[in-house]
Amino acid sequence: MATQTDYYELLGVDRGADDKTIKAAFRKAAMDCHPDRHGGCTDKEAKFKALNEAYDCLKDPQKRAAYDRFGHAAFQQGGGGGNPFGQGQGFEGFSDIFSSIFGEFMDPRAQRQSAARGSDLRYDLELTLEEAFQGVEKTIAVQALAGCESCNATGSKGNSAPKTCGTCGGAGKVRAQQGFFVVERGCPSCGGSGETVADPCPTCDGEGRALKNRKLSVNIPAGVDEGTRIRVAGEGEAGVRGAAAGDLYLFVHLKRHAIFQRDGTTLIAEAPISFTAAALGGNIAIPGIDGEKIDIKIPAGIQSGETLRHRGAGMSIINGRGRGDMMVRILVETPTKLSKEQKAILEQFRETETGDECPASKGFFSRLKEFFDA
Repeated sequence: MATQTDYYELLGVDRGADDKTIKAAFRKAAMDCHPDRHGGCTDKEAKFKALNEAYDCLKDPQKRAAYDRFGHAAFQQGGGGGNPFGQGQGFEGFSDIFSSIFGEFMDPRAQRQSAARGSDLRYDLELTLEEAFQGVEKTIAVQALAGCESCNATGSKGNSAPKTCGTCGGAGKVRAQQGFFVVERGCPSCGGSGETVADPCPTCDGEGRALKNRKLSVNIPAGVDEGTRIRVAGEGEAGVRGAAAGDLYLFVHLKRHAIFQRDGTTLIAEAPISFTAAALGGNIAIPGIDGEKIDIKIPAGIQSGETLRHRGAGMSIINGRGRGDMMVRILVETPTKLSKEQKAILEQFRETETGDECPASKGFFSRLKEFFDA
C-alpha cells in the first residue's frame, strides 16, 4: 500500500461503524473520485485504489479484527522472495495473528486435534408410544471404531509413544507457494495427525483404534417425539491414537399405536359410536396411555366428527411438568345389519318425525325447495 492513511479516516467513518455505514461511505467516496469522472487523473486513481483497499479490509470481519488490533502491520508486505505477508512473517505469522484473536478456531493444533477426532455416529431408535410417554432406559448395540486394546490406543507396537512427523513438523499440514498464493493441504506422511508411528500395531495398523461391537445403556426422557435427537457425548467413534471421541446421536422414531395418534403433546383417538348412543347420549371407556381407564361422557345429540377433550390425559411434556390433553373424535356409525323388529321400530320412529329432530337436515332441504321453486 502506497499510503499508511488510517482506513477508517480514509472512508470517513468511526471505528465503531457498522457494515451498512461503511458500505455507504465507500460507495460515496469511490463515486466522487472515480478515474472515469476525472479524465484519468493520477491522484484520483491512487485514492480510488486506496479506497478499494480500505473497504476490502473493513468489510471482512476477520481482516477488520486483525486491522483493529495490529493496524497496517497485519497486512504489511516486505521484501524478498515475493512473500505477500512480509519478510519473516509468512503464512504462519499471519495465522498467528488470527489465532490470537479467534483462539482455537485458527489454532493449527486445535485444527489437528479436530482432524484426529472420532466421527459422530447416528442410531435410529424405535419406541412405542408408551415408552415415549413414560421415558425408558434402552440398551443398544453399536458397531464402531473403539480404542485398540492391543496397543492401548497408542497405535504403536509395544505401546511406544508416536513421534512428531518430520514432514510437517507436527502441524498435520504442509504448505507450498504457487506464485502469490500459499496452498495448504493435509500432510501425506502422517495423514494430518502430525505424528508418525515407527512400529505400527498389527491389530489397528497404527491408528490406535479398531472396529468393535459394544452395548450402551441410554436414558430416554419422557415426552420425546418423532424425530427427537438425543446427543450422547463421547460415545461415537474413537479418535486417532487417543484423540477425542465423537458423539452418538439418537434419532427417535415412534411405532404406530393401536388407539392413539399424536400431535405434539395431544393424543387423538377416534371412537365410533352407534347412532342411538349419539342421539340418547351415554358413556364410553378408553384406556389411557398411562394404563388408567378414562370415562368419556357422550352428550345427547352429538354429531359425527365432533371432538371431546379430556384434560391432562395426553403425552408428557419433555423436560417439563404436566401433560397434554386427550381428544376423542366421535364417529357416528349408521347400522348396516338390522333385524325385522329393529326395522319396524325405526319405521315407527320415521312416521313420527317432524323434521325438528334434525335441524341441519331440515334447513338443507328447505333451501333446496326454495331453490327449485325459484
